[in-house]
Amino acid sequence: MATKRFGYLDDLSLKNQKVGIGTSTANEKLEVLGGTKGGDVVVTGIATLTSYSGFQNKNTSYVENLTIDSGESGTLSGEIVIGAGLTMSVGTGATTGQGSIKSLKVSNTFTPPIGGTNDRPSAPQPGAIFYNKDFRTIEYWDGNFWRQVDNTTSSGRGIIAGGSNPLAAGNSIIFSIEIPTLGNAVHFGDLTLGRSEATSVSNSIRGIICGGYRHAQSPNYSNILDYVTIASAGNAIDFGDAVGGEKASDDSGCSSSTRGLFMGGNYFPGSNDEQIEYVEIMTTGNSIDFGDLMDDNFAGGGVSNGTRGIVAGGNGGSYGTAPAMSLIQHVTISSLGNAVRFGDLTFARNCLAAGCSSTRGIFAGGYNPTNGNGRKIDYITMASTGHAIYFGDLVASRPGWYMSGASTQTRMVFAGSISGSYGPHIQYVEMATTGEAMDFGECLHGTNNTAVSMFSDSHGGLGGF
Repeated sequence: MATKRFGYLDDLSLKNQKVGIGTSTANEKLEVLGGTKGGDVVVTGIATLTSYSGFQNKNTSYVENLTIDSGESGTLSGEIVIGAGLTMSVGTGATTGQGSIKSLKVSNTFTPPIGGTNDRPSAPQPGAIFYNKDFRTIEYWDGNFWRQVDNTTSSGRGIIAGGSNPLAAGNSIIFSIEIPTLGNAVHFGDLTLGRSEATSVSNSIRGIICGGYRHAQSPNYSNILDYVTIASAGNAIDFGDAVGGEKASDDSGCSSSTRGLFMGGNYFPGSNDEQIEYVEIMTTGNSIDFGDLMDDNFAGGGVSNGTRGIVAGGNGGSYGTAPAMSLIQHVTISSLGNAVRFGDLTFARNCLAAGCSSTRGIFAGGYNPTNGNGRKIDYITMASTGHAIYFGDLVASRPGWYMSGASTQTRMVFAGSISGSYGPHIQYVEMATTGEAMDFGECLHGTNNTAVSMFSDSHGGLGGF
């Protein structure tokens, strides 16, 4: 028996393929008169309304590939499952927007955008992923730079190599420390040639020691490049030579996960160098010309966030006679070229220690002929440019110069001061804060150990280009 009959005046009408609700004569395909609100209408399935460009409110399963060639896309939310052997593609005729997906399951492979370094997206959002064909790495945008996705595990080991005891021919001993803890250094191995004032670069696997000074020896300066495998103890191995015939001591070193830079240096008293050289850390061979610093410079402090190489301070003339420098300058590690201005330290000095997280560079101690040995510690934000800011002071009884530094992403340690009998002592700071340095332990070798070279497997230059 029928429960509804048509023809009840204006209640419901169907005439000429037009439906009327509240009217006996509908003028449109669907016409509703009265106080009905949009919220009272529920549409399931797929409907197309001209004024809303279409919408979908349905759980849909596709047994074939789905292709969207045109139209506007909305925000996708919830869960999207693409079955084995199926694809979902959006053609160039479809307009896409920034949506959100709570979860995405792909049964086979997922391919991010692909291209070379010059093809990186021009306006990425933080967290965007890109495969770089030039470096053969997955990268992500951190809001400032493209960084490599790091699949290695680092222990936080720091290496202390060479030095003098006291100022002599230079010793060959290599020590190691565990930066996240406190304690004394332990024996690691030996360099191929004893020297002090060498420069070092490193990634999470390998550290390279460049050049150095051999007091009262002939020749005084070395162009040797040594390397060690940081995770295991053992003697250094020959890597190659620096391009300078007698590569200087007192370069400024910095590195990304793939490339190390040696900047400036001192060939012999009165002859300084503005040259920048580089090596690919996981190969062996001689260094290659990169570009030039803004001026002759030696004994600056080098740091990196993986994208920028930065050198702060140094000396533009003969040691002990020319004014120390306050200049901070930087280069882009993945390319070749000359350095440009970054800013200035809080005061000029050379022979300073340096370390870095991925965001902050730290410069500790240093020497200035006008005020002697320094206790001051400065910091910079490496993604920007500008002047350094006061961080704190070294331990009061242990001001230092000719120190070297190494760091993890959170802590910087420095050792090797040539001032007085302070060389064996290791100090540290927590880089995310500001404040005074604290005692870490000792690096004993006889009575002193000064002008050492330091590096680590987990500094802020790793995990990016």
